[in-house]
Amino acid sequence: MLVKTFACAVHGVDARVITVEVNSGGPITDKNNYFLVGLPDNAVREGHQRIEAAIKNSGLKVSRVKLVVNLAPADIRKEGSSYDLPIAMGILGCTGQAPAEELSQYMMMGELSLDGGIRPVKGVLPMAIEARNKGFKGLFVPAENAREAAIVNKLEVYGVSSLNEVVDFFNGNSKLNRVEVNTRLEFLAGRQSNGVDFADVMGQQNIKRALEIAAAGGHNVILIGPPGSGKTMLARRLPTILPPLSLEEALETTKIHSVAGLLPPDTSLVKNRPFRSPHHTISDVALVGGGSHPSPGEISLAHNGVLFLDELPEFRRSVLEVLRQPMEEQKVTISRARVTVDYPAGFMMIASMNPCPCGYHNHPEKDCVCGPGEVKRYLNKISGPLLDRIDLHVEVTPVSYEELAGKKGSERSSNDIINAVTKARKTQQKRFAKMEGVYFNAKMPSNLVRSICEIDTAGRALLKRAMENLKLSARAYDRILKVSRTIADLDQSERILPEHLAEAIHFRNLDREGWLG
Repeated sequence: MLVKTFACAVHGVDARVITVEVNSGGPITDKNNYFLVGLPDNAVREGHQRIEAAIKNSGLKVSRVKLVVNLAPADIRKEGSSYDLPIAMGILGCTGQAPAEELSQYMMMGELSLDGGIRPVKGVLPMAIEARNKGFKGLFVPAENAREAAIVNKLEVYGVSSLNEVVDFFNGNSKLNRVEVNTRLEFLAGRQSNGVDFADVMGQQNIKRALEIAAAGGHNVILIGPPGSGKTMLARRLPTILPPLSLEEALETTKIHSVAGLLPPDTSLVKNRPFRSPHHTISDVALVGGGSHPSPGEISLAHNGVLFLDELPEFRRSVLEVLRQPMEEQKVTISRARVTVDYPAGFMMIASMNPCPCGYHNHPEKDCVCGPGEVKRYLNKISGPLLDRIDLHVEVTPVSYEELAGKKGSERSSNDIINAVTKARKTQQKRFAKMEGVYFNAKMPSNLVRSICEIDTAGRALLKRAMENLKLSARAYDRILKVSRTIADLDQSERILPEHLAEAIHFRNLDREGWLG
């Protein structure tokens, strides 16, 4: 007898239907009566022991005839333990313990425990999207993953905790309550404050202004300053002034976190912009993604959010260099012998660093003890091409006692700043409305920079002097124009004025002549 059930394989952040064909009968030629084919990995192969124990401990009959299980298409590698449930139901269909025709109308995924319980799996959201697209009547997933899958409308989603629940449903012995989630209400009700605010930061007006510009235009930032000057504190407050995620962005972000297995149990959506802060000992693969079984890296987990690299020169140079292409293309492509996958990587990068090994180069009060050339060698750990891709270079100076002792509540709050940022972003959305994948100035294509960022005669003269004195690259030239366009948007100005250009040039500290001493 041949029974078909359906499962899903995740490919990048998308899913593909896998047909689970279970055939029973035929002569047993050796001691083994179970054969699994279709390019399964070890986790899928080991599932036989889990499945047999789960069926037995659920009070169901274990098949004693020859079973051949094929996972089609056979040229795609099947990974993980989520195939346990569809294989088990296929076996039960072959033994007459579940109706074979009904099984083929549903997709199902789940890992079985030895007592017949069903454990959560990764990548449920893209699986649910694929199930709806392919016209399946419904989807069976572990109870912990049910709300995540129920975000997809026009699909019956059932969260199950045991194998018996699934068998009883198909045999008509019990009913399961369909899990339903109102996507828009869930999205609007779930936004949370992360407990920090720019109003907590006393002084540092120049840095706050730089971060406001960065948030408004989606620009990358590097903060350079001595220990204790507030670099990390300021960086961690950047998400509080970014516009809230749109529903489309939230779904896209949730898919990535679902595939990575980072969604908490009973969570349906990622509602706040991600903030990822990997340690400087991170490997290339952990940052970019990949591995023998490709999975998203930190830059993809930061998609639609912020990637914070603290102590930038302490990262291995090879790790930093792999950032260059994703920063330009907003995606990363992982290629292996058998598979090539794309992961989104539209992140905003903020980095921080000390100006030298001791941390006190250019400090107004403390002397730098680094030897001749040490400052330059320290900064040279960061390549020129990577620095070119960072729009704002901001020097962070220590806060004076008068500023620290200032009256609390005198500083602009995150809510005040985000209002200005949101207005600027709306201006940019109108500007790029007809351009797919471009939503803010930082992602403006180079061929449009000259027309959108048009400057007058005085502005051209100012920029020419800056280019000659600072010896800026062509990429840095474009970056200055983009930043000045963002500053003009914050001022609600249609034209880029010389003062907007001057402020953009001011935020290229590492290009400034004499900065290295």
